[in-house]
Amino acid sequence: MSPTELSELGDAPLVTAIGRFSQDALGEAYRRHSGAVHGLARRILRDETLAEEITQEVFLRLWNNPEKFDAERGSLRSFLLAHTHGRSIDYIRSESARRTREDNDARLTVNTNQNIEEEVWEMALADTIKEALSNLGEGERRPIELAYFGGHSYREVAEMLGQPEGTVKSRIRSGLKRLKVSLDAAGVST
Repeated sequence: MSPTELSELGDAPLVTAIGRFSQDALGEAYRRHSGAVHGLARRILRDETLAEEITQEVFLRLWNNPEKFDAERGSLRSFLLAHTHGRSIDYIRSESARRTREDNDARLTVNTNQNIEEEVWEMALADTIKEALSNLGEGERRPIELAYFGGHSYREVAEMLGQPEGTVKSRIRSGLKRLKVSLDAAGVST
């Protein structure tokens, strides 16, 4: 068929010619509809290069599967635009899912490394503090444990130990000074 004859064909005969592997028929379909296909892809994807890829893919699908077009269901333009829209949305979803997976993988990798390092440090620090606390006498250690690890106020600690509040404060202060010296000696800065 000549280019003039192709330009006069309707959608259904044009697609029939494409089904018979007429490159000229595909060229005519491209001439008629590529602007709309490309424009829709560009509007959805907001990327010229991706829009060109989607346009090429839509027309390649038409070339490979012309039988999927049904003239009774609508025009060739509508058919091509529906495929353009679907393919563009699929691309956005797959890219979004890929980015989400990469972000999650990156967060897990970073958090895992940080958590392990922090846990090791905290365990070592806890062991050092326990050892330093064990070196304190009962009179200093018990008020510190109740106040700092038990979350009790000085007054509550004094009532629990049956001692005056001033004595408890004094023992906590002196115990903390000794604890600081022990931790400094162990290389833990306070």
